Order: sequence, then C-alpha cells, then structure tokens
Amino acid sequence: MAYLDSLIQKCNSLSLTHIKQLQAHFITSGHFQFCTSHRTKLLELCSISPAGDLSHATRIFHQIQNPSTNDWNAVVRGLASGPEPSKAISWYRTMSRYSYRVDALTCSFTLKACARALARSEAIQIHSQVLRFGFDADVLLQTTLLDVYAKVGDLDSAEKMFDEMSVRDIASWNALVSGLAQGSRPSEAIALFKRMGVEGWKPNEVTVLGALSACSQLGALKEGEKIHGYIMEQKLDMNVQVCNAVIDMYGKCGFADKAYRVFENMGGRKSLVTWNTMIMAFGMHGDGAKALELFEQMGITGVHRDAVSYLAALCACNHAGLVEDGVRLFDSMVGSGVRPNVKHYGSVVDLLGRAGRLKEAYDIINYMPMFPDVVLWQSLLGACKTYGNVEMAEFASRKLLEMGSKSCGDFVLLSNVYAARERWNDVGRVREAMKSRDVKKIPGFSYIEVDGVIHKFINGDQSHANWCEIYAKLDEIKFQVKAYGYVAETNFVLHDIGQEEKENALCYHSEKLAVAFGLISTSEGTPIQVIKNLRICGDCHAVIKIISKIYDREIIVRDRARFHRFKEGLCSCRDYW
Repeated sequence: MAYLDSLIQKCNSLSLTHIKQLQAHFITSGHFQFCTSHRTKLLELCSISPAGDLSHATRIFHQIQNPSTNDWNAVVRGLASGPEPSKAISWYRTMSRYSYRVDALTCSFTLKACARALARSEAIQIHSQVLRFGFDADVLLQTTLLDVYAKVGDLDSAEKMFDEMSVRDIASWNALVSGLAQGSRPSEAIALFKRMGVEGWKPNEVTVLGALSACSQLGALKEGEKIHGYIMEQKLDMNVQVCNAVIDMYGKCGFADKAYRVFENMGGRKSLVTWNTMIMAFGMHGDGAKALELFEQMGITGVHRDAVSYLAALCACNHAGLVEDGVRLFDSMVGSGVRPNVKHYGSVVDLLGRAGRLKEAYDIINYMPMFPDVVLWQSLLGACKTYGNVEMAEFASRKLLEMGSKSCGDFVLLSNVYAARERWNDVGRVREAMKSRDVKKIPGFSYIEVDGVIHKFINGDQSHANWCEIYAKLDEIKFQVKAYGYVAETNFVLHDIGQEEKENALCYHSEKLAVAFGLISTSEGTPIQVIKNLRICGDCHAVIKIISKIYDREIIVRDRARFHRFKEGLCSCRDYW
C-alpha cells in the first residue's frame, strides 16, 4: 500500500486529470471500495486541493457502496469552503437523516459552512446536536461554535460560549475580538483585547487586526496608538496585512500624516491593498492632490491599479471638488483595461452633482451601460437638495420609490427640498408617506473619546452625567458665536415652527453636544475628535468652524463620508462636502 500513499502525495500538486487517473487505478485494482483511508484521501484531493473539482468529488462519493464518516467529512469539508456553503449543510442533514455516524469534524466543517452562509438557525440546531453527541468538551469545536455565532451576528451567544469555555486558546479570543469588532460592538472588542493582556495572553496578528478594526470604527486614536506600539514591540509589523490595518486605523482616526508614515516605512513590502488604503485615507481627508499623486506613483512603480484604486482616486476627487480631474480619470479607465462598475459611475454622478452639474449627472445615470442602483439616484437627490432643484428631486424620489428603497434618507432629502421652499404641505405629505411605509428615521449620534472612555450623544441628549455642564457650555457658545456674526441656518429644521424654536432645535445636535463635552473635559489646546454616524449638518459645520477660532482648538469631525478638520475658523473641506 505504500506506493498508493506515494501516488496520492504526488497528486497534491498535480492536475484534475492525474487525480482521475489515480481514481481509475483505484477502481481497476479493487482498492476503491475496500481501502477506505486511500479512498478518503482521493475525495479530499478532489474536494479541497487546488487541483480538485467539487462536482467530481460528489460523483466519486455516489459510487461508494458504504461511505464512511471520513468520506462524508471529505465532501462536507470541500462544500463548506466552496462557492455554495449551504450545500454542506444539506449534506449534513442527509447524513443525519440516514443515520450515518456524525463526529466532531463533521460538526466543525458544517458549522464553518453556517458561518459562511450566515445560517444562524442551522448553527443553533447543530449546537444542540453537539451537546447531545457529547462533543462539547472539544476546544476546537467550541471555538468554531463561538466563531459561527460571532459571524452570524449573535454576539450574546458568542459571549456566552466564550464565558462557559473551561479551556480557551488564542483562536477563542480572536474569534470574539473579531466578532465584536465586526458586529457593531467595537468598544467591547477593545475591552476584550485589553483583558487578554491582563490575563497573560499574547495577542497575535489576527487579534490586532480585530482590535485595530474596532479602533477605526470608534476613531479611538489613543487605543489605536497603544496597539500600534505593541505591534512594533512584537515585530508584527512584518505582516503586510497588519500594516494595512494600521494605515486604515490612523486614516479613520483623523491622522492621514501618521498613516502615511507607516506607508512610507513599509518600503518595498507594499501590496495593492496598501496603496489603495492610503489613497482612500487621503481622499477621506479631502487631500485630493496627494491622493492623485499617489495614484500616479502606483503606475510609475509598476503596481497594477485595479477597480478599487480607481474608485479610491475618484472618491478623493469627489471630496476635494476636483471635478475635471475626476471626469478625466473616469474617462481613462477604459483605456487602462479596468471596466467601470456601478460604484465608479456613482462616484462621478456624485462628483458632478456636488458641483451643480445636475444635467450631466442625470445623463450619466440615463446612459450608463448597467442598471443604476439606488445609490446613484440618492446622490442625484442629494445634489438636488443642495441646489434646490425641486423638479429633478421629485423625479429622483419617484425612481427610488419604484426601486423599492425604504431609506429614511430619501424622504428626508425630499423634505429638505420642500422645507427650503417653505412648502410645508409637501413636507407633511412626505411625512405621511414615511408613516404609511413604516420608514423610521435613523437617529443621529456622535462619539467622543476622553481619557480612553467613549462617550455617546444623541440629539437633545440629557442622559450624560455631565449634561448640565454641557448645556451651560452650549449656552456660552451660543452667545459667543453670535458675536462673530453667526446666524442659525434654520432651513435645516424640517418643521413649520417659530424661528426661536428652530434655533433651539439646532443648538442641541449630537455633534455640538460632543464638542461642548470635549471643551469642558480636555485641557486647552488639546485637539477634539468627534465621530458622527450621519452627514454633519450645515449649521453644525458653521458653528464648529467658529468654535475652533474662539477657543483656539483643532476640532476633527468624521462624518459618514469624510473628515472635517476645523482650525482657526476654517475647515479642511473648504466648505465643499
């Protein structure tokens, strides 16, 4: 039998044709039905090796008279990592239905398929079977279960699994850190990362990737810098993916210069993702010139620019108002061999719309070679709001309704258009349409980090422990900014109410509350960083510009789309956003 082991080993690096020849040899020599270990290895070659073919693996399987558990596992494993992971779940069901013996590996492979297919209910069923079969003592299987729950968004079950584990390994910690970071609980991900160190665990590359992602979401610069320090100490910066995550973290925390230092220090180890991440960072900060310079440098250094590279550069043009550069870049895509997709068209529509070239933006949507998605019509609607084009706004809104969009932003933008013209009956009609379609407005909120603690504010918030001091500071700000000629931009209030009521409604927006808290909680001269989940409103933008001058503070606000760096009464966006 040793010669068969040798043949199988060689087939690991050979083609499917050679694997089929080996199969034919097994059949003609009589080993196929009776030599189970070699037959399973043949199935594994077909299902999981680079030269394999899943459909051929299933054909081989159906020729087996009495398949063993290992035979089933070979196919389930291949299907779980293949393009249709839900098929692995179907095979598991079939295996259970016909009373074939399921082992811990079968459950593990199928659970991985559940994670990829986001099949939560199936994962819960398999978990109950794991307990029934007595496999719950298997640490690897427990970690797989934890990972599945995290990836399907059931973070409570993931945490419960983690807490109940009598023995944990680094993979268990990594699964929960990553799950919390990706599952909109980034503060808890950072807390868990810190707990690892307290309990004597040494985070690895996977751990820091999850923790850096959490810092990026929260704009938690201080925590991100600590993690970067750990990365340097442990020499994890030799991993390109880790460096890319550090660049992304600094970019999303408001410091493109620090991101660029990491980028430069990578030298010749930069990947395509490295270049793209750095271009995106410059773009988010409104530095279109540096983004385009880097984009050109990619071509000079021989790095093949892909669709993401072009999208990053187009977005940079968009945020910097470089309309002609953006249009020229878009037109050059075809000649470069990169086919524009709907996102590239969307970026150009947004670029032209922001510049007031609504007819050109509309023509691009009409004549593009693929079906426009809702984002394109939303971009056009946003431009109509900026430039007060009621007729085109109504047309874009009808298109969005036809496409089944239920985004509250669509209705709010149309309301904005009507409110700016004081068409209150139409504003009311839009509100009624929102109610009848059960469309809920997304509440605005802002984060600020002070002394390593994340503070969250919503509009009109009085739940913070220091809310009295915050409101007193806002009253002071209100008085101070008026001395600088500020007049409230009440057109942003979508209610037919009195002027004073409109001014009060604007005064307590979440970003203003966060900035006021920053002023009373940090020492003079310290930069204030705020993250807003939605686009910053025009009135808040105007007020924060003046605050930066009066209080001599640099204030960095990251909204849904970009960064605004306020300093000495000016904003890095040059009022173009």
